[in-house]
Amino acid sequence: GRVVGFQAIGGVGVAQAYGHLIMMARMGLDVGMQAVIARAVGARRIDLANHAAMQAFTLTFLVSLILAIAGVALAPVLLQVLGISPSVVDVAVAYLQYQFISSGVQSFRQTTGAALQASGDALTPMKSTITSRLLHLIFTPFLIFGWLGLPDMGIAGAAAANAVSQLVGVAWNLHALGKGSSRLHLRVQDYRLDFPLMWRIIRIGAPATATQMERGLSEMMLIRLVTPFGDIALAAYSLTRRLERMTNIGSQGMGRASGVLVGQNLGAGLPERAKLTVKWAVGYVMVIRGFAGVLLILFPAFFISLFSHDAQFVAAAIIWLRIQAVAGTMLGGGQVFQQSFNVAGDTLAPMYVTFMSMWVMEIPLAFALSRWTPAGAYGIAIAIAVAMLFRFLLYGGYYLTGRWTRARVLEGIYE
Repeated sequence: GRVVGFQAIGGVGVAQAYGHLIMMARMGLDVGMQAVIARAVGARRIDLANHAAMQAFTLTFLVSLILAIAGVALAPVLLQVLGISPSVVDVAVAYLQYQFISSGVQSFRQTTGAALQASGDALTPMKSTITSRLLHLIFTPFLIFGWLGLPDMGIAGAAAANAVSQLVGVAWNLHALGKGSSRLHLRVQDYRLDFPLMWRIIRIGAPATATQMERGLSEMMLIRLVTPFGDIALAAYSLTRRLERMTNIGSQGMGRASGVLVGQNLGAGLPERAKLTVKWAVGYVMVIRGFAGVLLILFPAFFISLFSHDAQFVAAAIIWLRIQAVAGTMLGGGQVFQQSFNVAGDTLAPMYVTFMSMWVMEIPLAFALSRWTPAGAYGIAIAIAVAMLFRFLLYGGYYLTGRWTRARVLEGIYE
């Protein structure tokens, strides 16, 4: 931000991309869990919903622990393999290591929150998320600058503060689950390992994990395509993606809500109501994202200047941001489709759509436009925008088939 140069912005952007990759590697577990819990709640099998949640928590803990340990050990190599300049690597290594730790903790906050959401309780995860983010904002300057005798950690302090803040969110969600304030009520004495159910969750969630990994790896590839254009281009790309994620918050929330309602309606045997839910959710999100896109197109310098005032950087980032904002509406609609299909239990379709839009369309087009046309680095931004539109069209066509309403989730479980 304002306390660091654009090298730090680029370094943090790359580190956050790796952090998102770790989250993506286990998010399929959340999808599989939500599919089972939502169907079970719709079918009034609360005992099965409780049991599925505890199996998913076990899987998430193990996966997050392994990924965090590996990430901390390999952080310098992971930065160097992308061709990042030494000045950026020096800034980003410590931040990336703490980012891997905080991502592991955040994974557990997200999976406990996802269980509550699948049961119909969206308020508790919202409170825990808001609390975690507020605490992150409060703790960050203390660890960056070493206030009140705390260690002066530089930008790595932001990632360390996130780890501490996420722990509070985990405790909040677990308290709600243990107290039984939602439909779910988890008790330690009811816990037992259930490998067949774990396998069902993994089987449903595996394509969703593949989908997220496709996205994460494509982002790594895009970074590799951007880096030859210099640190300013990398920083502009990183900031654009960061602002994109900020505007994604509303569409992701609507997508999660749509997915839960879809799963519960399908569990209750109401497929037409599930279809109507998706249609309205997509419409709402596209209106919201359209409004956000207009703001980014009209006032890009305002949003960019919140992070840096470097003239060259601002000039480059304005173009990146405007290109991305044009297609942001399609991105929001695509996210709702993806999450709705996932929680319905049809995780294969989003995997295929993501592969087609990112690896068949986005990456080759980004390479071609950035290397073989006068667009240069901006060709990468154009390719991302084109892929967003292509993805939305593919999802829309699949929605119309209705095949996603016939996914098998609970069949064969304790019947």
